Amino acid sequence: MEFAELIKTPRVDGVVLHRPFMPTVEGTLCLTGHHLILSSRQDNTEELWLLHSNIDSIEKRFVGSLGTIIVKCKDLRVIQLDIPGMEECLNIASSIEALSTLDSVSLMYPFFYRPMFEVIEDGWNSFLPEDAFKDLESMTDEWRLSDVNKDFSVCPSYPPLVAVPKDIDDDTLRKAATFRHSGRFPVLSYYHKKNGMVMMRSGQPLTGTNGRRCKEDEKLINATLRPGKRGYIIDTRTINVAQQAKARGGGFESEANYPQWRRIHKALERSNVLQESLIKLVEACNDQSHSMDRWLSKLEASSWQTHVKEILTTACLAAQCIDREGASVLVHGTEGTDSTLQVTSLAQIILDPACRTIRGFQGLVEREWLQAGHPFQQRCAQSAYSNSKPRQESPVFLLFLDCVWQILRQFPCSFEFSESFLVLLFEHAYASQFGTFLGNSTAERTRLSLPEKTVSLWSWVNRPQELERLTNPLYEANSLVIWPSVAPQSLLLWEGVFLRWNRSSRCLDEAYEEMVHIIEYNKELQNKVNSLRRQLAQLETEDPLLQTP
Repeated sequence: MEFAELIKTPRVDGVVLHRPFMPTVEGTLCLTGHHLILSSRQDNTEELWLLHSNIDSIEKRFVGSLGTIIVKCKDLRVIQLDIPGMEECLNIASSIEALSTLDSVSLMYPFFYRPMFEVIEDGWNSFLPEDAFKDLESMTDEWRLSDVNKDFSVCPSYPPLVAVPKDIDDDTLRKAATFRHSGRFPVLSYYHKKNGMVMMRSGQPLTGTNGRRCKEDEKLINATLRPGKRGYIIDTRTINVAQQAKARGGGFESEANYPQWRRIHKALERSNVLQESLIKLVEACNDQSHSMDRWLSKLEASSWQTHVKEILTTACLAAQCIDREGASVLVHGTEGTDSTLQVTSLAQIILDPACRTIRGFQGLVEREWLQAGHPFQQRCAQSAYSNSKPRQESPVFLLFLDCVWQILRQFPCSFEFSESFLVLLFEHAYASQFGTFLGNSTAERTRLSLPEKTVSLWSWVNRPQELERLTNPLYEANSLVIWPSVAPQSLLLWEGVFLRWNRSSRCLDEAYEEMVHIIEYNKELQNKVNSLRRQLAQLETEDPLLQTP
């Protein structure tokens, strides 16, 4: 298919662009296969380059021969284009609709994008499982890297290499996989260096109504326990939901078959509920007409902050079991690709200072989201404005980023990265020139040859000038476990995402610049103090009479 077939009118002059808190721009609108571009000859105006894949929905309005298109984006931006001529407006609108809903992954922009920057480090090779395993090997010899899934036949959503207990052979893993949802047998998620406890993740066990059991599965998860120790299974579903799953062939671990494990049920919501919550939240944030009371009640009705609280609470529970109880943990829900990953990755941010660095956080996203099989292509196909009926869309990853932001806000000096990094990841998960978030699993990315045909987001992020932009100026390495508060007054609306386009950023930008200035000035003074101390010490060694009593 040629993109030209979908572009009815490639160019229109005299188009007026309206954006909140920015001056109106008049210029030429151009449509390419992947971008909507508005360029102007006016001085001091920046061009608009908008990926079609970032467009969630459009609305058309007409007054006489003047047409208006409201473009609603997946990054929650809303822009308005006034287009002279009804026919031109209709043509542009239908072209945008066609180009923003392409089904074929191989027609998406990452396959056509050529970087304008020098690729110093190939991000596709930056966070390989074998490299992560070398770090694990330096701490313990109780685990091994298995290639049982090398052809993706045991579990289609797992990577080719997974870390499993050393004493468990591949045949046992294959049998355990037949007992877990989608073949997602328990694998290592995190090793806690302090006490040797581990966190594992999996899909639900397929016990069904007959109470089916699997000796290999029991052997596999018991292999992670120390002699005389008990473990915790954190099921991200309520007991009722887990019971109902039995009728569909799923279920949970029975105490009779897993006597060394204590099961805890938490109520983390599923995909469609979260999508509805995001839609209500964004609707409330865009509604400028209400009184504060009405606005707050709409905010509360979205239940978004409740989801944030529940996820953080569950992650804290997992971290507490490992760090304070000295127990190993297995986390799963139904599939093990959504709420499970929220919990395992947030628990690591709480426990592991390395995950709070820029590179460590990239590694966490790779390990616990991309390689762990979170279906980004499905979950991020729509954002909050889409008119089509949600299928498998859900803001699971955005909720995780929101939770990270809450912890970052409570511990502003413990993270090497700033809020800008989290916002960047949100944007690229929904629409990107990079191939990192394309596909739903490592198997799909391999089949699409993404490492060979597209550029990795990490190649862009890990350039010195970009790292400098994303670094938190307040960062001071903190080797401790950090325990976030989940009290309602401690959890705030993430304004940097949800109110980003509804207010001017000028005051915030000025405050940030002032903060950076103060930090730099403080460093200068600290250097002067150190220099004077050295001079004083030098003088004291040269003249004993000057020595301080």
